[in-house]
Amino acid sequence: MNQHLHIVCLDVPWPADYGGAIDMLNRIRMFKKAGVAIHLHYFSYNERGTPNELNQFCEQIHVYERKTGRSGVSARLPYIVASRINEELVANLNRDKHPVLLEGLHCTGILSQLDLQDRKVVVRMHNDEAAYYRELARAEPSLWKKIFFRRESRLIKRYTRQLPDDCTYACITPADVKELGRDGHLHQISYLPAFPSWQKVSGDEGAGSLCLYHGNLSVPENEEAALWLLRNVFNKVKKPFVIAGKKPSKRLEKMAHFYQHTCLVADPSDHELNDLIRKAHINVLPCFNRHMTGMRLKLLHVLYEGRHCLVNEPMVRETGLEGACHVATTADAFASVIMQLYHQPFTPEEIRLRQQLLGDTYNNERNLQQLIQYLW
Repeated sequence: MNQHLHIVCLDVPWPADYGGAIDMLNRIRMFKKAGVAIHLHYFSYNERGTPNELNQFCEQIHVYERKTGRSGVSARLPYIVASRINEELVANLNRDKHPVLLEGLHCTGILSQLDLQDRKVVVRMHNDEAAYYRELARAEPSLWKKIFFRRESRLIKRYTRQLPDDCTYACITPADVKELGRDGHLHQISYLPAFPSWQKVSGDEGAGSLCLYHGNLSVPENEEAALWLLRNVFNKVKKPFVIAGKKPSKRLEKMAHFYQHTCLVADPSDHELNDLIRKAHINVLPCFNRHMTGMRLKLLHVLYEGRHCLVNEPMVRETGLEGACHVATTADAFASVIMQLYHQPFTPEEIRLRQQLLGDTYNNERNLQQLIQYLW
């Protein structure tokens, strides 16, 4: 192996059970497949631990403890950044001149301490984080968390304006490219699509047996969407409706079992979730963010492996995937479309359209070559 690469991940990239982890892990897999020797660095601070499964992809693995609580708080830096500034990480990266891929704005706090002479650094921007935290604040019921998210959004906005111009910033959507380049001080900004786990549209033709909403239910915006569907759509539409996802609240569990035709599957395994997506006749995915940022990997998941997909406009705005989805605006419109689609088979023509819309943009091999050009 002639090419060596440092990859610094904001979180443990295994298991690939949420959008950011899916994107990170599939890049690692693709670099391994291309013969690149990976020196992986990641922060461990939650129940994800230090999985041995990553060893198969990496030449070396370094694990760092993220500062949590007050030790990670800074008066001028966002918590997501300040809590990941680590002297051991800086020392490890400065031992050689291998290129560096920083996964997320979260990992950029070390940039001022890195020796960047004769070395390429790429920052993978997972979101417009300022907008993301602003939306978390809007959807969060807890006053203390709402205040924290608002403060974090303001600090991220200010911090982003100070990012160095000698790195390449690879954004996950064209809209995020536009937003990051708005103030004009960064000049190496590019669009690099998500790296999904799915490369071929494989949804089954014909009819499924249920409607499905899925997502990480511990995220306020996802709980908001699930509750909205229960209260405003499936209170009228008496079709089987399943909500599936990680860490649902007691409030959502109670609401999901209020009707006889609705239920909740808490913390499904990857196999269970894939099975639900393939069995569903309609995957229902509304989003209530006023400022949509990043790419929803769950949307790609259902477009690759599911049948009909019903969304609202914010979920598909500026994605180019509107033609692969049914789009509704109001609760009554969602109910009406579900009643129309429920007995409408999923056809080979729809599968071909999806492959056409998804195939070029989310081709992992082609997008890896684009990333390699930035790094070497």
